[in-house]
Amino acid sequence: MLQVSKLMPQGAGLAPVLLKRAATAELDWDIRQKSRFEATDSLGRQLGIFLPRGTLVRGGDVLVAEDGSLVKVIAAPQTVLRITACTSHGSQFDLTRAAYHLGNRHVPIELKPDHLKIEPDHVLAAMLRSMHLIVNEVSESFEPEGGAYSAGGHSHGHAQEGGHDHAHAPAAAPAPHVHGPNCKHDHDHGHAHAHEVQPLAIQIHKHKPHSH
Repeated sequence: MLQVSKLMPQGAGLAPVLLKRAATAELDWDIRQKSRFEATDSLGRQLGIFLPRGTLVRGGDVLVAEDGSLVKVIAAPQTVLRITACTSHGSQFDLTRAAYHLGNRHVPIELKPDHLKIEPDHVLAAMLRSMHLIVNEVSESFEPEGGAYSAGGHSHGHAQEGGHDHAHAPAAAPAPHVHGPNCKHDHDHGHAHAHEVQPLAIQIHKHKPHSH
């Protein structure tokens, strides 16, 4: 087994010709969020990856093996829930609210300007639909945020092959979102707001001057 203990985020500093010749390893998020795992590259080599704890491996990152060879990581497509706003019954701001509530539940989220992605969860899907959002199950790469202070945070560029740029193979068209008698958009939203931050009552005590 070939040991790998070095990672170059997005192959920074490597000549394009070296990246083009590099072997590849297609890995889903369940594997890439670990710092120690085994994989097989496009050359059929068994790799043992031992990275610093807390390291997140992103699509487009380059692993450097102990023999000096390079392996470019491709974010494998996987089943995710793609969440978009319903323009007929809501607005784009609904995505902000959804990200807030999902964040309160510590759910890994991939944030995009016009949609969110999370791993499949039927309970969360039902909650999101009750918030005027459209939820479809698709097969795409998944690159959730790593946290603002995470060493493996999601701050690198998006110009990698097989990563989370959007040149995905066409997926099956999602089922049409029909707003009829069975539409979930007329639910009471009281429960969705239970987690919103309530203003704190601040009491100001005025002290009377002491009489001497």
